[in-house]
Amino acid sequence: MNKFLLIIIIFLSLIVNSAANPNLQARTGILIDYHSDEILFELDPDAQIYPASMTKIMTSIVAFDLIKKGKLSLDDNFTVSENAWRLSQAGYSSMFIMINDQVSVEDLLKGIIIASGNDACVALAEGIAGSEENFADMMNEKASEIGMTSTNFTNSSGINDPDNTSTVRDIALMSKHLIQNYPIFYELFAEKTFTWDRTGGEPIKQGNRNPLLYKNVGVDGVKTGYLAVEKYSLASSMKKNDRRLIAVASGFETKNTRSTQSLKILNWGFRNTNTFEISKKGETLFELDTWLGKKNKIKATTKEDYYVTINKKDIRHLTVSLEYEGPVEAPIDKGTMIANIVVSNKDQVIKKLPLYASEDLKKVNFFKSLLTSLNYLIWGDV
Repeated sequence: MNKFLLIIIIFLSLIVNSAANPNLQARTGILIDYHSDEILFELDPDAQIYPASMTKIMTSIVAFDLIKKGKLSLDDNFTVSENAWRLSQAGYSSMFIMINDQVSVEDLLKGIIIASGNDACVALAEGIAGSEENFADMMNEKASEIGMTSTNFTNSSGINDPDNTSTVRDIALMSKHLIQNYPIFYELFAEKTFTWDRTGGEPIKQGNRNPLLYKNVGVDGVKTGYLAVEKYSLASSMKKNDRRLIAVASGFETKNTRSTQSLKILNWGFRNTNTFEISKKGETLFELDTWLGKKNKIKATTKEDYYVTINKKDIRHLTVSLEYEGPVEAPIDKGTMIANIVVSNKDQVIKKLPLYASEDLKKVNFFKSLLTSLNYLIWGDV
């Protein structure tokens, strides 16, 4: 074989393999599209991990949920116990709170999210639930509600406990829940610094431990983690225009690898795939032909948002069509299922979505109905 031709073949093969697999250098990982929930890449995503400080995502969610329900306020103050204070003295990441400090929920949340303070986690957990054990029960209840089927939380910080376990799939699900349900509070995860005006000393300013926030590439969260037994981990989310991807990976050997590999997998997802909005609940309207109605068309919509993610090389094969036995005969009540949206790729149906009438449509009177029917019988004109 011609040497030049062989080089071209090898080069093209590398391009194809690169597009098919980002070759993540971690023990386990997953990349999902936020809107479509499509898994773009996975590497042993159900392997058990120690989530380390990624646990603090759930700690924050429990607090956010209570605030949202009016059962907790950002202005509420909690007293720091000796139990919480000791974690600021043990070499772990800390907010550096002192015994008997009165600290607001807002400051504790910033200490948890930005400074990754284990002491702040315990103070918040004890303030909310009376004990960290009780708070862990609340965390597990929320995890079950979200659908995290392979997770067990035993503490609020993620520090060493062999029973505090999860998977990257569950962490990705938890991250999506955070972003989707608490968008205002989620902005805290993008803040780069937090200054704590501590008792008995100069204020302490700490930077966010998420290295991707400083690269100005669209990453706005979520949380790093490290345990000696697990090595480095990161749940990250990147937004470009209206599209968002979530990546979670664990078992990186170094901080630098965690940063570069997480960014690589996110960029790989944006580079190789596209996501399209097919229907927005109550907003995207489709018009269908009607028969014997006071209008010739009726508007219909889906009862759920639906997005489809597809490889860029397959975009030309993506089709969206309406499936119904039309025209739809009046009368039609609002909310009646009258058609399907059919999403296909290369003639293979990806999804069928039911369409529901978004309005009432009354039938024409008897004489108009009779005239219309005669026209159809004679002229085939509907």
